[in-house]
Amino acid sequence: MISCLIADDQAMVREGFGALLAAQPGIAVAGLAADGAEAVRLARQTRPDVVLMDVRMPVLDGLQATRELLADHADREAPKVLMLTTFDLDEYVYEALRAGASGFLLKDAPAAELVHAVRVVAAGDALLAPSVTRRLIADFTKRPPARTTAPIGPPHSPLTPREEEVLTLIARGLSNAEISDTLVIAEQTTKTHVGRILMKLQLRDRAQAVVFAYESGLVTPGE
Repeated sequence: MISCLIADDQAMVREGFGALLAAQPGIAVAGLAADGAEAVRLARQTRPDVVLMDVRMPVLDGLQATRELLADHADREAPKVLMLTTFDLDEYVYEALRAGASGFLLKDAPAAELVHAVRVVAAGDALLAPSVTRRLIADFTKRPPARTTAPIGPPHSPLTPREEEVLTLIARGLSNAEISDTLVIAEQTTKTHVGRILMKLQLRDRAQAVVFAYESGLVTPGE
C-alpha cells in the first residue's frame, strides 16, 4: 500500500486529488495539508511514502517544506516528494530538484498521469521521462538561479567513462529503456550503472543526478 500526503492551499485541488487517489487500488491518503508547515507536521506524524507538494503555499512554501522534510532523514527512507505546479515553467523547479524532489507534475495533468506519477516515485524512480519534465529541465538549466549553497555530490566525479555516458543520457531525460537502446546494452545493465552512479555521487535519485550533471559541467545546457 502506497501512503500519500497531499499539500495544496487550494481546497478543490487538495480534496479532488485526495478523492482520486483514495479510489485507486494500492494507494491510501495519509492526510491533506493546506500549507507547507502543516505538510511537514503531518508528514512527521504519518510518515507517508509520497508527498504531493504544491510549490506555492502560504506560511511555508513547497520548496522550504521539502527541504525541512527531507532534512529529517539521513537515510533513503525519506518520503518521495512530487512537486505540483500550475505553470509549465516555474521559477522554483530547479531548486526543488536540488532540494531532493523526485519530480514534478502539472496540476492540470490527466487523472491517469497523476496516479502513474505517484506509483513511479513511490517505486523509487524519478519522474523525469515525461516531455513536460524535459522542458522544465531544459529551461532551468539554461538559467539556473544564483545560489549560495555548495554543489550536490562530491567535488570530483568518481565515475567511469561508461557511467558518465549513462549520466549524460539521464540528464537529457531518457528512461532506462531509452538509454539501453541508445547504448545498445541490456536494460538490467543500465539499471546497474544508474545504481552505481547514485551510490558513487551520494545522490538520492535520478532527479539529483540531473542537477549534478549540469552543475559539474558534464552536460552543457542546450547540447
